[in-house]
Amino acid sequence: MHIPFEPVVFGYTINSHLILEYLAFFIAFRYYVVLRRKGSDSITSNNRLSIILGAALGALIGSRLIGFLENPLVEFSQQNIFQLLNTKTIMGGLFGGLLGVELAKKIIGEKQSSGDLFVLPIVVGIFIGRVGCFLSGINEFTYGKVTTSSLGMDLGDGLLRHPTSLYELIFLVVLFFVLKWIQNNSVLKNGELFKLFMLLYFGFRFCIEFLKPNVFYAFGLSSIQLLCVICWLYYSPFIIQKLKNAS
Repeated sequence: MHIPFEPVVFGYTINSHLILEYLAFFIAFRYYVVLRRKGSDSITSNNRLSIILGAALGALIGSRLIGFLENPLVEFSQQNIFQLLNTKTIMGGLFGGLLGVELAKKIIGEKQSSGDLFVLPIVVGIFIGRVGCFLSGINEFTYGKVTTSSLGMDLGDGLLRHPTSLYELIFLVVLFFVLKWIQNNSVLKNGELFKLFMLLYFGFRFCIEFLKPNVFYAFGLSSIQLLCVICWLYYSPFIIQKLKNAS
């Protein structure tokens, strides 16, 4: 199979990344619906819908904003501006969605944590989306730096690069089963599973960003890595509490 993988069907070139991106949303949402039906959701349907709308709006804004910051040196032509407006990143989507949920809960007066039910569907959705990123090769800005290691792959430009999307796929499989095991075998307060997911996933992304040809800002960190630091600071009370309980 050649990467980028763009099969031609009935004379039309298929954008495999776009297809898998839509599939990721569909399957993740259906998985969420199944989990909500099988479990007991203490949040009313109306409030849950408001929370989902808040998450969607926050994710839309956050994903576009961080996607824009990942490309700060792009020349401002009409074509490039249009491309930048369509650039998005899951990291901005996750953190923007988090802020959107918190704002929606304040507006409707919902006090209970709402994220645990979304955790496993989000992991599944990211996994499917990352398959699309991997198949897109250098057409998506998720590829790694040139490397001489045995892990290098030709992602479409004739150079051996770190297949960072493939690394993330492996991590997501491990993360799914680890979180599922924690959910089934640990006593967690409502909302803590989501916090663990955010900390673990953002921690992984902070590390793997060093393998990508990023533009680095303050302290030698990219926009994604700075967002990871912000996420850790946001959850610092939870981290400190867990460390105190462990000691």
